[in-house]
Amino acid sequence: MSNSKRHLILNVFLLRYGHHPAGWRHPSWTENGRPDLNWWIRAAQIAEAAKFDTFFVADFIGRSGKLDAESAKNPTNFHFEPFTLLSAIATHTKNIGLVATVNTNFSDPYNVARQFTSLDHISGGRAGWNIVSSFNPVTAKNFGIAEPRSHDERYERAEEFVQIAKALWDSWDDDAFDNPDRKSGVFFDTQSGHPVEYEGKYNSSEGLLDFPRPIQGYPVFVQAGNSDTGREFAARVAEMTYSSATSLKVAQDYYADVKGRMAKYGRAEDQLKITPGLNVVVAESDQEAQDKYGELQDLVDFSKLEFGGFDLSAYSLDGPLPDLPYVAGENGRGRFQQQLELARRENLTIRQLVLKFQVARGHVQAIGSVKTVADLIEQWFTEKAADGFNVVPPYSIQGLEDFTRLVVPELQKRGIFRKEYEGKTYRENVGLDTPVNQHVLQANAGLRA
Repeated sequence: MSNSKRHLILNVFLLRYGHHPAGWRHPSWTENGRPDLNWWIRAAQIAEAAKFDTFFVADFIGRSGKLDAESAKNPTNFHFEPFTLLSAIATHTKNIGLVATVNTNFSDPYNVARQFTSLDHISGGRAGWNIVSSFNPVTAKNFGIAEPRSHDERYERAEEFVQIAKALWDSWDDDAFDNPDRKSGVFFDTQSGHPVEYEGKYNSSEGLLDFPRPIQGYPVFVQAGNSDTGREFAARVAEMTYSSATSLKVAQDYYADVKGRMAKYGRAEDQLKITPGLNVVVAESDQEAQDKYGELQDLVDFSKLEFGGFDLSAYSLDGPLPDLPYVAGENGRGRFQQQLELARRENLTIRQLVLKFQVARGHVQAIGSVKTVADLIEQWFTEKAADGFNVVPPYSIQGLEDFTRLVVPELQKRGIFRKEYEGKTYRENVGLDTPVNQHVLQANAGLRA
């Protein structure tokens, strides 16, 4: 079923060791733990050949100094820094959007503004920013930050951070450096510069960005957050959300809620693309896919369990989830609530909850044949539960290859996914407006007045 006004968005979020906690232990993963640029370039090229919109790179920044048996089981942090990695990938791709995760608690607006400007120019207008405001005490210690930051404070800080970055990107007109006059010796017209004087509650900046405005104006703003504060931030600032939803109804409620908040900020609903995570294993048949996923599930380590920061080791794995307070701090409130509701709704044991939710990281699971997976994607898309998906294969690169080989052609056959890129920039390909420099807007408003 096609929809002329919307096209399905497909992003991919890979971890080299797999999203499944036992992914790196699966026989399909035969590498060592050292970084491998060629692996990432190959993955991005696979996604681009399948006409994916986005190659999404997370940043699990910082690590505790604690070295024990439990820490030795976790390969999560050992990845390239996003800007360095995506700058390299940009030179080996032409169309796919490149989203870098940057945490506003551990960065500076000026530095981030110039990094995204560089990436956008290097890639030819394909940069995106996954705006993260989580505050891990371990990471804070890595950066020498002692003071705690509340949930609301982190979002307030993030919004101010973005406002400063926007002001810096708008500190030059789009054509400021297009016509240097060699004869007169004038490199640029001073009227094309707009010095920033921003004094905020958490950050400040004065001066001009030392690089031309991004090709796209701003990078595409991506955000993940299920709490009420996170939803409000998405409605006000974000242009794409990487959300989590465990059922069609949960996804539809989120979709309607967040898009319903946009009008009060003067924003059109189509300027925010909602792309929940899709934990997918596809094969020629449902049984084959279940068998493949079962191989991973059999490798799950249940030796240490926690839920919302609460130690569950004293409870039976095959018993119900007890009534527990949320004690994990300010991060992850939305996902904690989702897990709790899922456990109660489906009467899951602790073991079943771990295998169904924590292993899938809170995302809907599509485990089955091409038809099974494509039907779920089409239903969520046509019934306004999602504008697309962030595909999160549970094990290494093979899951992406299976998806592009089996599912993408079926989605194209159904007329809901592209066969070729149509735009020149990331914004154009996902159907987002290019932001006009705020100083041009002000000048035009003055002329109309």
